[in-house]
Amino acid sequence: MSWSIEVADTCIGSGMCVGVAPDHFDLVDGYSCAKQEIVEPAEEVVDAAESCPVEAILVKDTETGRVVAPEE
Repeated sequence: MSWSIEVADTCIGSGMCVGVAPDHFDLVDGYSCAKQEIVEPAEEVVDAAESCPVEAILVKDTETGRVVAPEE
């Protein structure tokens, strides 16, 4: 199983994701970007998506397309 990470253009660069999951996110030019688009499932990736104040991070199961985070 693997997950995809997408960061939308709505990112405001709060840095919450980098603080929560520094192994998975960086700030580039003031905006978040995933270090890798496809990752092994990890709780900190979900926590980062859930902590984003504008819900700019979308985490999906690559096999089913099911949204893992943020919870709807």
